[in-house]
Amino acid sequence: MRWWDLEPVLALEAELFPEDAWSAGMFWSELAHARGPRATRHYVVAEDAGGRLVGYAGLAAAGGLGDVQTIAVARDQWGTGLGARLLTDLLQAATAFECEEVLLEVRVDNTRAQKLYERFGFEPIGFRRGYYQPGNVDALVMRHTVQGTETDSDGC
Repeated sequence: MRWWDLEPVLALEAELFPEDAWSAGMFWSELAHARGPRATRHYVVAEDAGGRLVGYAGLAAAGGLGDVQTIAVARDQWGTGLGARLLTDLLQAATAFECEEVLLEVRVDNTRAQKLYERFGFEPIGFRRGYYQPGNVDALVMRHTVQGTETDSDGC
């Protein structure tokens, strides 16, 4: 994701998340940490064959821990596998950032997303009450262990 993607990203964000959409400032702040040798963020966009932005996703990484910041897919792209491709990209970035685990929050009423995350090996580990505001919707916290980072029985 680059600065020129922000206008269509914000439009899709407002369409998909009308109550709790990220602001332009939030995206600018994330992108400020996505470039250079000390980057701690990875953001990607997806376009359809006509060049229309139809999805985006972002990951934050620090201290061996990744956090899925956002994944969004245009409604007319649901069921096409785009969400899975975006999540695959984020997990590859987590590996590049040398993350041992990746966490995420998902609305408790978003079963479509929960099923996607479960297919990728994310497991529920808790709840954050009232996480999504202003609707006061709880978040399910899920965790994924990145392949190749588990220690063996000797702790090595």
